[in-house]
Amino acid sequence: MFSNKLLMRCFPFLAWLPVDSIILRGDLIAGITGGLVLVPKAMAYAQLSGLPVYFGLYTAFVPAILGALWGSSRQLATGPVAVISLMTAAAITPLAVPFSEEYIGLALLLTLMVGVIQFALGAIKLGTIVNFISHPVILGFMNAAAIIIAMSQFDMLLGIPKGRSDSFLADMWEMAGYLPQTHLPTLAMSAFALGLMLGLKKISFLAKPSVLVAVVITTVVSVTIGFEHKSHGKPEQIADPVARELVSSYAQADQQIKTLSIELTAKSGQLRVAEKAHDRRAAADLRHDIDLGQLGLTTLEGHNKVRLAQINRLHFERSKAAEDEPALLYVKGTVPAGVETDGRSWHIKKVEKGEMRLMGGGDVVGNIPAGLPSFRLPTLTWDAVFSLLSAAIIVALVAFMECVSMAKAIAAKTKQRLDPNQELIGQGLSNLGGAFFQAYPACGSFTGSAINLQAGAKTGFAMVFNGIFVAVTLLFLTPYLYDLPKAVLAVIILLAVTGLVTPEAIKHTWKASRVDGMVVLVTFVVTLAAAPHLDKGIMVGAGLALVLFLYNTMKPRVAVLGRFHDGSLRDAKVNNLPASDVVTAIRFDGRLYFANVSYFEDAVLEAVANNPDAPYVLIVGNGINDIDASGEEVIHHLVERLNENGVVVLFSGLKKQVIDVMHATGLWELIGEKRFFATAELALGKIYSRPEYADKDDPLRPQPHIATLTPAPLPD
Repeated sequence: MFSNKLLMRCFPFLAWLPVDSIILRGDLIAGITGGLVLVPKAMAYAQLSGLPVYFGLYTAFVPAILGALWGSSRQLATGPVAVISLMTAAAITPLAVPFSEEYIGLALLLTLMVGVIQFALGAIKLGTIVNFISHPVILGFMNAAAIIIAMSQFDMLLGIPKGRSDSFLADMWEMAGYLPQTHLPTLAMSAFALGLMLGLKKISFLAKPSVLVAVVITTVVSVTIGFEHKSHGKPEQIADPVARELVSSYAQADQQIKTLSIELTAKSGQLRVAEKAHDRRAAADLRHDIDLGQLGLTTLEGHNKVRLAQINRLHFERSKAAEDEPALLYVKGTVPAGVETDGRSWHIKKVEKGEMRLMGGGDVVGNIPAGLPSFRLPTLTWDAVFSLLSAAIIVALVAFMECVSMAKAIAAKTKQRLDPNQELIGQGLSNLGGAFFQAYPACGSFTGSAINLQAGAKTGFAMVFNGIFVAVTLLFLTPYLYDLPKAVLAVIILLAVTGLVTPEAIKHTWKASRVDGMVVLVTFVVTLAAAPHLDKGIMVGAGLALVLFLYNTMKPRVAVLGRFHDGSLRDAKVNNLPASDVVTAIRFDGRLYFANVSYFEDAVLEAVANNPDAPYVLIVGNGINDIDASGEEVIHHLVERLNENGVVVLFSGLKKQVIDVMHATGLWELIGEKRFFATAELALGKIYSRPEYADKDDPLRPQPHIATLTPAPLPD
């Protein structure tokens, strides 16, 4: 029995077996249906993450299969998603240039770290840790992230440059300055793709594959009209001396930056060796060199950022030239009379290794390496690990929250049992495996899971078939994706994130709780303001939610009770009920612990002071769910203090966990067992059974149909 349980925990997919042929056929259809939708979206999300588009396909291959085999949900689709793609870009962009080898290496390392964190949390059964990030925090984060994702695609939609700095809003402001340079063919392609996808969704039999159909049509259009035009050249081909010097200076500084970065990395390694060897002098010299190098690097990067902004505003006309002669590039509007041009407007897309990459048309996907992702070890360095650690933790938790949210929704419909810890293990293994096969962080996908559910998937074999379909695409179909415009991928992302913007949900949260509404708004604003450092939005939101929770529990509701006309005990102040001359009944709603014990004590003493003639105090403890050492100590002193002043303290409705603490500390015996009652009515019945109150007309006296008690002596 134990061995079978262990086997199922290690290999949960064995629970699918044996599989009926009808179920398997349904899973095959669901897998292919999901794959048709996933392929273009996977490429779009990779573009969003700052990686070459084929990394999206890699992420939709190995992680998808591993997540299905080792997860607990049979319909959950694992793969690239918009929010995690954006968070990946946000984590790595400050450390490396997007699309560069260094950037790719850091992305694989981030995937490995996310996988390790998720697997470790699942293995030690800490799936509930995600509860520390509340729903209002996620709601604010998701809405801000959706807006950031949408805005980050404007450069692809309009064909204009976009800066990459440490401030997303600053980049957007800079990009706004390039709006007059909008590439009209790219804008037209974006509008065409958007209209096409929205129109196809209205046709019932084309609604599901609408994205794929739009990709095919726009790719055919791209080939037909010659949408892409690219070339390359040297800065020496620029005719204008000022522009030529600008580009040459940028290229030289860019090379210096790369050389200096390599030197700093090497010296950081030497510094760690010197510190381990306790060689203080060598360590001090290396720190000095590193500080100087960092200063020089910052200066070079600052100057080059200014140069790049100027280069992005340059547009050229290229002269026609013989095959053995280089064509000259003239700044637009400065072509000399008699010089024939090719009729296109060119701009510099990138300057690398002293060479310019020129664009004279729209941007397309380009070459996608054919074949499956090869095995590749992530680059492990302590500097990189420490730089990515906080981002990895946030990505791991947010990815798992998105995954569990979808899995719970599926489980509610399919009546399957969901194990959050097993799901963590599945997601962890998907990212661990993906890290060695060139995948960036994967996550449970809302879109893919919904398609699986709608297509009738019954087991995780649907995602296995989905992964196989992606593998077939990588092996045989990549040449056909060359001319797919990147603007189309941007439209796919734009449509995908519109569902994440939920103003009605924010409004509903605000109506339900002003505190939660404040958390949503603060998280939203901080996430937007701090982008691309999205983890700051989550951390500030989670911290604020925790602080506000503690603040609210510091002052829980305390009600002095009175007798309502229906005989029930209710808040006397709210219902304008008369006070009793015999007993002050107080109800405390909340856990009694160190943060609110002073408030509890003050509330009781204030109630007693406001009703000085009453010889009894009844603490109605139905709402006290727990008590710590501080709460026990305060009750002890409070009872002693009131007894010394001739006031008898009684308790009613205390829960087992509270009574257990009182027994353990001896407080129960110290107060006296006769002063504890199961209900407030029993306590009041005992009080009013005393001879001196037998004929007293008092507002709190129990009504006959509420309590019938046998008179018994009470302690003085």
